[in-house]
Amino acid sequence: MTDQTTDLERSGVTDKSSDAPATAPATAFASATPAEHELIVRDRRFDRTAMVPRHWHSGDPVATAWYNSVSASLPRGEAFFIDTLRDFREGLPPKLAREVKAFTTQEINHTREHVAFNRLVSDHGYNVESIDQGIQAMLELTEGRPKEFNLAITIALEHFAAIISRQPLAKPEYLDGADPVAADIWRWHATEEIEHKGLVYDIWLHATRDWSAWKRYKTRALVAALITKKYFGNRIRDAIGLLEQDGFTHKQAKRKLYAFLWWKPGMMRRMFFEWATILTPGFHPWKHDDRALIGKTESPYSDAVMPAE
Repeated sequence: MTDQTTDLERSGVTDKSSDAPATAPATAFASATPAEHELIVRDRRFDRTAMVPRHWHSGDPVATAWYNSVSASLPRGEAFFIDTLRDFREGLPPKLAREVKAFTTQEINHTREHVAFNRLVSDHGYNVESIDQGIQAMLELTEGRPKEFNLAITIALEHFAAIISRQPLAKPEYLDGADPVAADIWRWHATEEIEHKGLVYDIWLHATRDWSAWKRYKTRALVAALITKKYFGNRIRDAIGLLEQDGFTHKQAKRKLYAFLWWKPGMMRRMFFEWATILTPGFHPWKHDDRALIGKTESPYSDAVMPAE
């Protein structure tokens, strides 16, 4: 991470005064977020007494390890998102200010439920403390950085979260066989990740409205590439560590995990090109409008249900 952040500094993305081509600053706040779109807080508390099994995802230690690795990273990561947006609250347009409040409440609720879920994972004998400590160490490297740098990190991770979240909603088979309580946690969280996927980017557009289009693109794309690679690599490392706690050798764990992610069911392979849109000029999360996944008529979440057309 240290080498990567040094690369960012050398490229000038952390320096607001860095030279850029003579492109006119963006003076207008242009967003692809649907004008009528609103964030809804769904304050769900899942059953703390449920006997969720050790291998809660269809009895498969590999699928379970992947989701457990992601869950263990979430509480500190979501606290970082909340803290980052706090630095941009002053002077926001009224609609964005309201949505920051809703986003903050959503993320607080997600943190609470994943802390409880991670405790359940620990109760099954897994050491997830090291995963949490690894996230903390990585986030400490952001201290003292320009606030726009941390906002770009948040954009990258929120985009990754939205893309990975749409998978089990668009393809319910990804959670086939999972324990019902655990599966409901992931579906609920995924719904709200999709719902607020454009907020951080809209704040970015507002906060960097005096930057040139080139500087904004360069910063966003480079941070996204480096930070997503770091985060995804750490999730693989930590999932392999959890599988080793199940008795797999490192080689066995790596082979099985890569097969799960890239071959069958192959979630990473299926979502790669959608993730890569963040590297393109003109990116906005809502250019892929998947509100139907939030408001499906058959949604199990009453707050999300939209009328049938």
